[in-house]
Amino acid sequence: MEDYVFKLPDIGEGVVEGEIVSWHVKIGDSVAEDAPIVDVMTDKATVTIPSPTSGVVKELSGEVGDMIAVGTALITFTGGDNPVSPPEEPEDTKTIPEPEIKQPVEESIKEKIEVSEERKTTTVNIPIQEPIKSVKNNLGTRVLASPAVRRRAREADLDLTLVSGSGPAGRIRHADLDAFIAAGGAVTGAPPKSYSSKRTETNEIKVVGLRRKIAEQMVKSKFSIPHFSYFEEIDVTELEKLRKFLNSTKDASQPKLTYLPFIMMALAKIMPQHQECNAHYDEENNVVTQHSAVHLGIATQTDRGLFVPVVKHVEAMDIWQSASEMQRVSGSARDGTASLDDLTGSTFTITSLGRDGGLGATPIINHPEVSILGVHKAREMPVVQDGKIEIRRIMNVSSSFDHRIVDGANGAALIQSLKKFLEHPALIFM
Repeated sequence: MEDYVFKLPDIGEGVVEGEIVSWHVKIGDSVAEDAPIVDVMTDKATVTIPSPTSGVVKELSGEVGDMIAVGTALITFTGGDNPVSPPEEPEDTKTIPEPEIKQPVEESIKEKIEVSEERKTTTVNIPIQEPIKSVKNNLGTRVLASPAVRRRAREADLDLTLVSGSGPAGRIRHADLDAFIAAGGAVTGAPPKSYSSKRTETNEIKVVGLRRKIAEQMVKSKFSIPHFSYFEEIDVTELEKLRKFLNSTKDASQPKLTYLPFIMMALAKIMPQHQECNAHYDEENNVVTQHSAVHLGIATQTDRGLFVPVVKHVEAMDIWQSASEMQRVSGSARDGTASLDDLTGSTFTITSLGRDGGLGATPIINHPEVSILGVHKAREMPVVQDGKIEIRRIMNVSSSFDHRIVDGANGAALIQSLKKFLEHPALIFM
């Protein structure tokens, strides 16, 4: 039987190439028709390409991280002595599974291509000969491990109290789980390595897929936009009182309020007086587009990298609507169900690290926007008021602006307007 060369198909309008994110097959594998063979990332989404035929993999045309043009060879099959065919099922029990769509893509993508947000990162599956059952002990000690390690242990049905940690203070790392699984779940009894011992291990990770896209966007933003940053302290004592009061009176259908919805509402109120900050800059055509609509990007950290889902038309929302929509788009970004519309169209971005917010930062502008606001954690501090020392709740904010479009005085004016509204929160609702 002659070899069959499968070329990268047209997977979307305007897409001319894609990046190989992960292979699901290797040379010598027998593959059934419609079985997934490769994940390819385009500017639109990550798609899983199924096999067009049954056969044996003879050649793979590219490695993870390689860019491959539409219409060029992707994989070569040979029929072999025993071409693989999907097993037949009785007619009365045969069912055809519907493809699960994790991320919407262009309508022109062929029916066999499934979108898979979950495959934007490569997961290494370690084979286990037999399930390792959880065996509880009576040590009573607190296990130190990251959430990712704990989640992996739960999925593998492992008892972390039986695993020796090699990290600081006996912290359990992924490498410790690997060793525990490789040993068949045996408890060696060896004490964890001293955290003061020399560490010489290295871990090389190829930058591909979403992480590569993030890197490219950061380089473009940082090196094409002349940033200037501005910092300020905001007294949110009165805002904290209002936030707690509103949360105490909310009904079951309303979300719990954090500071972000108030900041979003304040920005929507003040933007008409600071339109130069709510804009896009097209440097190729030297055109600045100022927006009357306030579409706020909310920088959201996920297991797959940093996403910026968008709450659109904040100016038309109340405090509860803005909080609900922020939770919706952030949640969809985290679980991989965000639509293309949810992830595009922001005119101004807010980034917050919550409790890890620190005292200051120099946030990088989300190109092609011209402004970004960084929100830091609020804390109780002694403050002099009317000649007396009082304890007030202070929150720092950091901002960056595109100095080609926004002058220093204009950027400072935006933050001072925000400060006024947050320190006197009644203004937000007037």
